[in-house]
Amino acid sequence: MRRRVLILAHTGREESMIAALEACVQLHANNIVPVMYAEELADMTGYLGVSNVSMEILGRDVSLAEIELVMVLGGDGTILRAAELVREHDLPLLGVNLGHVGFLAESERADLIQTVDWVVRREYSVEERMTLDVKVRLKGKLVAHTWALNEVALEKGNRERMIEVVTEVDGRPLSSFGCDGVVMATPTGSTAYAFSAGGPVVWPEVEALLMVPISAHALFAKPLVVAPTSTLAVEVLTRNGAYGVIWCDGRRTVDLLPGARIEVTRSNQPVKLARTRQTPFSERLVRKFELPVQGWRGPSAEETPPPTSQLPIIGTPTPKTQLGGPRTGPIPQVPDLTVTHGDSDVPVGESGELND
Repeated sequence: MRRRVLILAHTGREESMIAALEACVQLHANNIVPVMYAEELADMTGYLGVSNVSMEILGRDVSLAEIELVMVLGGDGTILRAAELVREHDLPLLGVNLGHVGFLAESERADLIQTVDWVVRREYSVEERMTLDVKVRLKGKLVAHTWALNEVALEKGNRERMIEVVTEVDGRPLSSFGCDGVVMATPTGSTAYAFSAGGPVVWPEVEALLMVPISAHALFAKPLVVAPTSTLAVEVLTRNGAYGVIWCDGRRTVDLLPGARIEVTRSNQPVKLARTRQTPFSERLVRKFELPVQGWRGPSAEETPPPTSQLPIIGTPTPKTQLGGPRTGPIPQVPDLTVTHGDSDVPVGESGELND
């Protein structure tokens, strides 16, 4: 059975179409069939000219069930689009970043040839990323059911006024406030919209759900990190008549009337990402955000800790006088004292009492 790799590219950009053609040429040279959507292939050949590389059309010559891997050439938006197309077919995505930050991408444009070579030699691993199951209810009825890889963002629909919401975790109300919106995200999405809203960066290996308010007018409206088994919910209150809208990964949208309720849980269907290098997430974080790390010395290079130095033992000092136990020996005699009282001297006896 011949190997097939689906190429998804942002054909609205010249750089992306050139990269797609390079990937197709190298895959074909290694006896792997490049596959493209008919529209994207027409855009590429119409702009760059007809290529002599033999390619197949998805949906006409081959189905997604026959695809081994999806190579995505573009930014995070293109990768999110690819996830939307192939999520139900359980195909891994391998991203080559042609955008700006590109947290979901595995490699950069300069590494395209090397990345294709890793695909040819099957030198990649596959990891699963948690996704969100999103339900919208109105007056108790389910009106929308969708999903998200990065986040579901509830935003105000009226530009001139805030949206009034009440947040909920595991069936219990937490706080109500006016705001510009609320982001509910996965660890994968913690470096996207939730990050811009002031949420924490969560390592992808961590299983958790995030809730991050946007510009909340409240004393308690802090980002929350809850268990992956929890249920997050946000209700749009009716007291100011403002309506809202939700965006899932910036691609799927649902309008929300006052009184609508959004419920978010962990989805049973993850998205698979292909990895060619086992790079620590901290290194990826530093590289993508260009974080300053000057002065870092790193852990000690010593393989074994040095032995504990021998310290001198200081003995317990001996008091000059005996402190403990009953007093032994004769009690010394206290001399008679004379207390001057007015014009007369009054003698004091051994008992300390005044003598009459």
